[in-house]
Amino acid sequence: MADFEERQVGDLKIRIDRGLCVGFGDCIEVAPEAFRLDDEGVAVFTQPDEVARQRLVAACDACPVDALTVWDEKGAQIVPAPRLDPSR
Repeated sequence: MADFEERQVGDLKIRIDRGLCVGFGDCIEVAPEAFRLDDEGVAVFTQPDEVARQRLVAACDACPVDALTVWDEKGAQIVPAPRLDPSR
């Protein structure tokens, strides 16, 4: 399986980084319809189209290791939230 799994869900592009995911399952707690753990204990998509946009974004944002990335319709990353440059 690839290192990344991507899915277009409405106006969002969501990526699961299989190399970063350690199977905490926080995304599943927030949106069990959208994600599950596979046989390797890594998050995979199930039916993310069935989850409201706000809850889907919250599920991705719940990942403590930032294995889930979300971009909006303009290509701007919204999860994980872009960090401010500390040198500014």
